[in-house]
Amino acid sequence: MAAADGALLPEPRAAASRPRRAPARRPAKATKRRCQASSEAPPAKRRSQAWSLPAGNAAARGARKTLKGEAPGASCQQQPPGSAGARSHEQRAGVKTSSLFKNNPEIPELDRPAVTQVQEEVFTSDAFHELDLHPHLISTINTVLKMSSMTSVQKQSIPVLLGGRDALVRSQTGSGKTLAYCIPVVQSLQAMKAKIQRSDGPYALVLVPTRELALQSFDTVQKLLKPFTWIVPGVLMGGEKRKSEKARLRKGINILISTPGRLVDHIKSTKNIHFSRIQWLILDEADRILDLGFEKDVTVILNALNAQCQKRQNVLLSATLTEGVTRLANISLHDPVSISVQDDSGAPSTCGDRAMPAACPAPAGDQQAGFAIPVSLDQHVVLVPSKLRLVCLAAFILQKCQFEEDQKMIIFLSSCELVEFHYILFVQTLPSLSGAPDSGPLPSAAARLKFYRLHGALEQEERTAVFQEFAHSKTGVLLCTDVAARGLDLPQVTWIVQYNAPSSPAEYIHRIGRTARIGCQGSSLLILAPSEAEYVNSLASHKINMSEMKMEAILSVLTRDDCFKGRRQGNEQSRAVGPQEIRERATVLQTVFEDYVHSSEKRISWAKKALQSFIRAYTTYPRGLKHIFHVRLLHLGHVAKSFGLRDAPRNLGTSALKRRKANGKRPDLHKKTLGKHRLAEILRSEYSSGMEAAAPKVTAQSQRPEPGSQPRPACTPGKKRKGSPGNRNPEGLPGGPQD
Repeated sequence: MAAADGALLPEPRAAASRPRRAPARRPAKATKRRCQASSEAPPAKRRSQAWSLPAGNAAARGARKTLKGEAPGASCQQQPPGSAGARSHEQRAGVKTSSLFKNNPEIPELDRPAVTQVQEEVFTSDAFHELDLHPHLISTINTVLKMSSMTSVQKQSIPVLLGGRDALVRSQTGSGKTLAYCIPVVQSLQAMKAKIQRSDGPYALVLVPTRELALQSFDTVQKLLKPFTWIVPGVLMGGEKRKSEKARLRKGINILISTPGRLVDHIKSTKNIHFSRIQWLILDEADRILDLGFEKDVTVILNALNAQCQKRQNVLLSATLTEGVTRLANISLHDPVSISVQDDSGAPSTCGDRAMPAACPAPAGDQQAGFAIPVSLDQHVVLVPSKLRLVCLAAFILQKCQFEEDQKMIIFLSSCELVEFHYILFVQTLPSLSGAPDSGPLPSAAARLKFYRLHGALEQEERTAVFQEFAHSKTGVLLCTDVAARGLDLPQVTWIVQYNAPSSPAEYIHRIGRTARIGCQGSSLLILAPSEAEYVNSLASHKINMSEMKMEAILSVLTRDDCFKGRRQGNEQSRAVGPQEIRERATVLQTVFEDYVHSSEKRISWAKKALQSFIRAYTTYPRGLKHIFHVRLLHLGHVAKSFGLRDAPRNLGTSALKRRKANGKRPDLHKKTLGKHRLAEILRSEYSSGMEAAAPKVTAQSQRPEPGSQPRPACTPGKKRKGSPGNRNPEGLPGGPQD
């Protein structure tokens, strides 16, 4: 990492401190000479002397200068080396800030192959009243759901499912697949000759991968069942009290919506759950359900269903098809109809009941044909050096939420720790920086800069509250993990930002599918480092086409706000906006972040834990992408800047080594936690089961958090853990605005 440019000590104010002035001036003079000679940093010894300053005092002085419009730690190249202004600047600078724009890798020319994206028509001219549905059901669809015409997937799926056939449905995300199976289920159950009783138990079972998707599907079914009050829906999911769920099962649930892990728990422990009357089995987002540990859960559920009810109708739905979905279709579907909206023929095709023929959609064909992407979705990519990632993300948030109206954004990060770090950092810093823009503030601009967070380590009550609040909000920024990447219908989302690249093109499609739903307009932005530029070609091989956005265009928004102005000599007016002005303002914003992180040792430790989590996640990319995403390609010092750290941390794995030595007395137990079973448990806690009720034991110190802290359990979805210190939140983690 490039060393700091200005490790300067503040000039003492009191005359009584003159005996200490001489030692304080020597590093300053040495630094000035080095700045005149070259762009290198001061010696390590003197750099360590500057670090000995009290972090809280230095940060406070830097924050006061920033609020006055000054730029602490400006570069020594801004003025001639021998000028009085430069000397005055060096004497007053008290915070060490390394340059964001030095020693960065060159941003390569982005070679974007011209590809034709696979697109499918969302809406058709056919209306719901043309189907043979109950009049009250049609009225509910028109008045409650406010839908009159069917989407393409609904037009193809509903008649097939009403005919009693098994089906494998593939359609682009946001095309209305939930109604495609909910309408046939409700129609068939209300039409039964023997009126359904609540005590009969489940007639339909719907499996979904995440708790939020379970709540969303439950809400849709509830609306469709308004005219048919004798049919009772219910939901089972992790995080809820099992005792209350058992009480609901005892009373009776006719349409059961559940996550796989929690349902397996009830199958094993609840005596009054039975499936003798099951007529429907729906697996929504089947590819996510089958990821890693969930395949065993699905096997347990299928065995329980087969033992009590052999004849039923099975439906698998997904925006993408994987090898696991095909394997599950082979064992669970009987004489299925394959419905793929993007097929040229536009008609469903019939597949055999033992294996999927070559004519049906298969993973290999899926790779060649590409993924269906909404026509109204604009995709962008930007190459940003590691040191500038945090500033660039913050500038993009300010650009869309502060200076544009009706913007609603979702930012995807790779782990729970990263979500917590960026959420608290932005909540504490960005709203206070919302000054008066040069062009005039938009009405209630500060009110639109509201942040939310969603990840698997939150308590279920908080997850539900955040999901509901963001869904009903017209503006805001949601920072989340891939727990929100599947199936969720969050209205009016205008931008999807992928701050950490997804591990597969299929995951990329699911993330961007949170916007441009049901024909609405939407945009997406993928942020990559220069060493990751090859990832664009990887996406292009799946017929995903993106336009390039320049980093300078994103950072230029900082020139519209006076609070990012650098230090001026006297009454000097602001220069014309140019590259140097943009760099100065980006440095001011970075200084604000660094001042917050370095205001206490606990916050520094907290930022280091987030950095560790990022590195762990970076090592888990699949082998096919290792030539693009390899930890050896990372510059640790540059990456540390994107976490508000002024220097590259040392001995990141020291505490992990100490913990491994402490666990040396029980090596067998330690080895077990590193196996596949541990990985499956992590995934279940993130996405589905809620079986993590037995919380790990905490020490006496962690039981007494300091005021203002909100320690949270840490997890990285889909990543292996090896006893890294990042698995625990740092003691005294800043918890919110009160910190």
